[in-house]
Amino acid sequence: SRLIILDGGTGLRELGQSMGEGQVDADIFLSHTHYDHILGLPFFAPFYGLQNHFRMWAGRAGHGMLLEQVMQTLMRSPLFPIPVEAFGSEMTYMNFNIGDTLDLDDGITIRTTQLNHPNDATGYRIEFDGRAVAYITDTEHTPGTLDQNILDLVRGADAMIYDSTYCDSEYPRHLGWGHSTWEEGVRLCQEAEVGKLFIFHHDPAHNDTFMDAIGINATKIFSGAQVAHEGLTVDF
Repeated sequence: SRLIILDGGTGLRELGQSMGEGQVDADIFLSHTHYDHILGLPFFAPFYGLQNHFRMWAGRAGHGMLLEQVMQTLMRSPLFPIPVEAFGSEMTYMNFNIGDTLDLDDGITIRTTQLNHPNDATGYRIEFDGRAVAYITDTEHTPGTLDQNILDLVRGADAMIYDSTYCDSEYPRHLGWGHSTWEEGVRLCQEAEVGKLFIFHHDPAHNDTFMDAIGINATKIFSGAQVAHEGLTVDF
């Protein structure tokens, strides 16, 4: 089996704690390097294990910093007391051009595309054994126009995990913020014939009651929609 981790937010700490003391070999794909997607990295316990191996991937963004430079900046005084050199694991930093297709071992293919987000972001499509899952986070859509980059990437996928920070009714107040809506996720799935939609990257102002209502409304429009939550496990 191959372990692929998408992004490194605060949930990464809990994932690390759940892994125990066994050897870990994994690929971590970052959509981009804004704080909410990388703040869990310094607290990921397996990074400090001597027997572990990690390959961390990120698309080259317009800001010009390579992934290893971002990590060195994040884990530097006065922001953090432990430097990146304290990692005991074998760490390999993989910088690629957004739009590249990445071939991993074991028959896994990762396709990438440009997303519409400040400082750039990468969308991913993971393909293996005839299955495909797309990970589309932190992207802003243009109302009335489906993003062709996203359509091309997700078409025919078994599932899409989509930036659903807002509802369409809230969206006009947040133009330029680099995020999308669950309704746009539904429209993309319907147009691209995607099997399932996982509604995620929720606005922190949306409480559980609000999210439950989104789940009910989404499934009325698209039966394959589901609100993602912490600890959710899905088998394909």
